[in-house]
Amino acid sequence: MYDKVLRQMDMEHEMEDEELLELIHVVLNEASEQKYMPLQEKIHLSKELFNAFRKLDILQDLIEDEDITEIMVNGTDNIFLEKDGRVYPSDKHFLSAARLEDVIQQVVAGTNRYVNEASPIADARLEDGSRVNVVLKPVALNGPIMTIRKFPREKVTMEQLISWGSISAEAAEFLEVLVRAKYNIFVSGGTGAGKTTFLNALSDYIPKDERLITIEDNAELQIKEVPNLVRLETRNVNLEGEGAVTIRDLIKAALRMRPDRILVGEVRGEETVDMISSAMLNGHSGSMSTGHANNPTDMLHRLETMMMMGIDMPLAAIQRQIASAIDIIIHLGRLRDKSRKVLEIAEVVGYEEGKVRTQTLYEFREEGTGNGEIQGKLMKVEELVHREKLLAAGYTA
Repeated sequence: MYDKVLRQMDMEHEMEDEELLELIHVVLNEASEQKYMPLQEKIHLSKELFNAFRKLDILQDLIEDEDITEIMVNGTDNIFLEKDGRVYPSDKHFLSAARLEDVIQQVVAGTNRYVNEASPIADARLEDGSRVNVVLKPVALNGPIMTIRKFPREKVTMEQLISWGSISAEAAEFLEVLVRAKYNIFVSGGTGAGKTTFLNALSDYIPKDERLITIEDNAELQIKEVPNLVRLETRNVNLEGEGAVTIRDLIKAALRMRPDRILVGEVRGEETVDMISSAMLNGHSGSMSTGHANNPTDMLHRLETMMMMGIDMPLAAIQRQIASAIDIIIHLGRLRDKSRKVLEIAEVVGYEEGKVRTQTLYEFREEGTGNGEIQGKLMKVEELVHREKLLAAGYTA
């Protein structure tokens, strides 16, 4: 049926959606005259054909299903879905590798990027901000491979996270005060722990009269109601191998744009030097970022390693800079029941005896299980040590 529609399309001009739908209906009516076709089947085929030409083919229904959080395409025949933290095989499959490659090129082109055999790995995003990673042959032996990390259509708020049990109301109120008082905050966690979602929710506490600059590999942050907002996104090299714009380039540019705060979606390498040394330590308090780690201590060690990649400086000097720059680390994780929670809120208290010292302010403590879910509370452990920013912001407690 796809080929019949394709043969009858007018290739000399760009067809409007209404024209394409009319053509699809004509082709389906012709087919139903030769062989009876129930109305529901015609409606289903009409939608599938339209998605094949205008949207993401068989993936479109999966994209529109709000219960699905991740889509994993392993070649034409093996598609897996994540729902409620569990992975299931899908009964959908692409008709050919060419159709899958067409969808991949459509997605990547939508963010002004490219992917081919010479450059077989690419990151992109959908219109709703969902994160896309693509790996083609010859690197992916059973490719093409495409992984889509879906984002909710509506921004997740801190109130929702509280209602889901991801964080306590007390801890959320505490973090609101810290954000308003311009503490530098780092959000850590493993893959799929919800770091970007949490950073999104945390950004709601930023005063609306501030100038905010966001920097990301792929624009995913959904900052709302901040009028003075600048959104920056990296750019890969072009076909001539030139024109790349990195996170590090964007941080340097942002420093000249009179920001009150800088939010970096994630630091992975030498750009950590500019985030720590240039942004957080030089008059842009209240900046925030995320990173992959198993706990706050591991996050600090990763930051040390990433800074050493970008600057020739003794480890002790790097550790002192980190201790001075970062005030709070919020660590997220996925528990055995697949729920996402804030597991620890730690304060960086300083540098001492060759280490960056931290103390736990809040810690999630398990209290058993019930109805297949882990029960527990985010308990307050210690009081905040460094209160200078609170006092400067007018808070007395």
